[in-house]
Amino acid sequence: MRVLQLPTRPAPPGAGQTGERSSKEWECCENDRSRGLMDAPGHAVSPPRRAGSSVGYALGMNAQHLEFCASAEWAEVVEHVLLPWVVDGRQLGDAVLEVGAGPGLVTDALRQRLPRLVAIELDRQLAIALARRLAGFGVQVVQADATALPFHRRRFSAVACFTMLHHVPTVAMQDRMLGEFCRVLRPGGILVGTDGMDTPGRRQVHVGDVFLPVHPDELPGRLRSAGFRHPEVEVDADGDRFRFVATSPN
Repeated sequence: MRVLQLPTRPAPPGAGQTGERSSKEWECCENDRSRGLMDAPGHAVSPPRRAGSSVGYALGMNAQHLEFCASAEWAEVVEHVLLPWVVDGRQLGDAVLEVGAGPGLVTDALRQRLPRLVAIELDRQLAIALARRLAGFGVQVVQADATALPFHRRRFSAVACFTMLHHVPTVAMQDRMLGEFCRVLRPGGILVGTDGMDTPGRRQVHVGDVFLPVHPDELPGRLRSAGFRHPEVEVDADGDRFRFVATSPN
C-alpha cells in the first residue's frame, strides 16, 4: 500500500503548521487522475507535513476507543440513530467531505447516500486501511489535518463532521478547523454534524486520548465567527449528544 504525496505550498513565515493558504490550493476529485494523485484504487492521498512542523493533534486513540469505533455496535448507532438524526431532510449535494473518518463506519453509511464522497483522516495507517477497504466504492480517502485542509476553497457542497470535534485539543484549533470547513464549502453549502456531551462515561472511553468537549450553547457563536450563517444546535432528549447545522455565505 503506497501513500501518494500531494504537494502543498510552504507556510508563510510565522504561520506555523496551519498558516493561511493561497487561492491556488489543490482541488480535489475532478482533476485527481489528471494530476496523477490516484494512480490506482485503494491509495490514500497524503499531503506531506511542512518542514519543521508537527502534527496538529493526536494521531491515535486508545485501544478500547478504537475498537468501539470499528465495532458492529457503533455501526448500528451510526446507521440507525446518528445519520438519520443529522442528515435526513438535508440536501448534501454532489461533492461531500467527511472529516475524521477513522475506521470508516460513518463513511460506509454516507457513501450509500451520496454520488461522491471524500473522507479525510489524520492517522496515516487508518487512512491507508480505509482506502484499501473502500477501493472501487467511489470514495477518495485523503490523509490530512482538518485544521489545514489541502483543498481549494469552495470545493464542496457539504461537510460532514461526526463525533470528531472533541478530538481537536485546543479551542483555537477547533475554531481554525471550523473556519477551514467554511472555506472549502461552496456558497450556500452546508455543514452537518454531531458530537458528544461531556459525560463521565465518555471521559472514561477517552482516557489516553485527546478529549476537549464542545459546549453546545457556545457552538452557534463559534460557527458565526468561523464565517457560517444560520447555525442551529440541538441537544438530544437524553442530554448525551448534540447535532449541528450551518450554511456558508452565498
